[in-house]
Amino acid sequence: MSYELIAALMFSTMMLMLLTGQRVFGAIGFVAVVAALLLWGDRGGYDLGFSAAISLMNWYPLLTLPMFIFMGYILSESRIADDLYRMFHVWMGGLRGGLAIGTIGLMVLVSAMNGLSVAGMAIGATIALPELLRRNYDKLMVTGVIQAGSSLGILVPPSVVLVLYAMIARQPVGQLWLAGAVPGLLMAALFVAYIAIRCRLNPSLGPTIDRADLESISRGEKYRLLLAGLLPLGIFFVMMIPFVNGWTSLVESSAVGAIAAFLAAVLRRRMTWRVLETTVRQTLGITCMFMWIILAALAFGSVFDGLGAVKAIEGLFTEEWGLNPWVILILMQLSFIVMGTFLDDTAMLVIVAPLYVPLVGAMGFDLVWYGILYTITCQIAYMTPPFGYNLFLMRAMAPPEISLRDIYRSIVPFVGVMVVALALVMAFPEIALWLPGVVYGN
Repeated sequence: MSYELIAALMFSTMMLMLLTGQRVFGAIGFVAVVAALLLWGDRGGYDLGFSAAISLMNWYPLLTLPMFIFMGYILSESRIADDLYRMFHVWMGGLRGGLAIGTIGLMVLVSAMNGLSVAGMAIGATIALPELLRRNYDKLMVTGVIQAGSSLGILVPPSVVLVLYAMIARQPVGQLWLAGAVPGLLMAALFVAYIAIRCRLNPSLGPTIDRADLESISRGEKYRLLLAGLLPLGIFFVMMIPFVNGWTSLVESSAVGAIAAFLAAVLRRRMTWRVLETTVRQTLGITCMFMWIILAALAFGSVFDGLGAVKAIEGLFTEEWGLNPWVILILMQLSFIVMGTFLDDTAMLVIVAPLYVPLVGAMGFDLVWYGILYTITCQIAYMTPPFGYNLFLMRAMAPPEISLRDIYRSIVPFVGVMVVALALVMAFPEIALWLPGVVYGN
């Protein structure tokens, strides 16, 4: 049996197991280990899994993963994130569409606190969405705002997904985070511009808060809310400024962020045993899930390296079919969108990374830049009907008056905005690579 056929058999077996509802790491790891045992016998098969585990344990930057997850859940469970929305509510409610624009700002800051899209979705759906609907905002627009804003969690640093990509692609986490900052802010700015223009053309979509309500809030209360809402932003800068200036390593900065979030919750008198227990449980659960996924991905990638499947596919695309590298890159992005209809971002990455990442490098593209393209495409795939990951999360958290049809319709213009952002980053790679180049001097 040819190696190309073995590679195709591995992929088909893995996809079949995933369709039966098996856990991602279980399906990928099982296929990798069984293939290694059949190809290279007991010694080769066992060595492959052992080597993958040792590589994982020796990867020092992986310590950032539990630190950032802990920081995010501390700020979320202690309700410090709630203060953000109250701040935006008071300071931006007098603008047309101001609360929707403030919600995008809320999502950016939540992303900077947590690095996971699920956290942004939960906070947006439970805090922002009921308030927006109560203020007579158009339900289609605000439903799209929550979904689009929550997707920023996997792009704005500290992104947990980019940590996973860094491990698989063997790229510096710090450079990937900095590369995601400008595209993430660009996408948020495009969302804000779209909301502002729509509400300007049709004021009924985003009415302002009644002047009487705004005047009833004293100036002292406004400044108190401003300080409380900016606390998470202060924690982010306390964490990132030493790292950007080279005073601390990435792992040390993550520890600073976790400690700062914990102290903030204590000083605000919101740190209880329930908050601490929930945070620790969630941190352990998510960290262990990512560890197993990375371990399975490393084992799967090692099998593909041994088979030489990457070189075979590269020859098929560039020599036999004669495709242009940019055409191949676009086809890769389209495949992510298709897979995103039934898989989440981590599953997509570990399934195709063993093939795509080496191929992208062989074609001469920057792997840090490609990591940002992958992440933006995952954001689009999350919200692409009929089975986008974020669509069903929204359906589970949204109030009864918002139907699945409303959710599908609400996301169309925001997906269009995200496609524009993806096209800009593809056409102008410096949007992603400028900041890492400035900080690291590349």
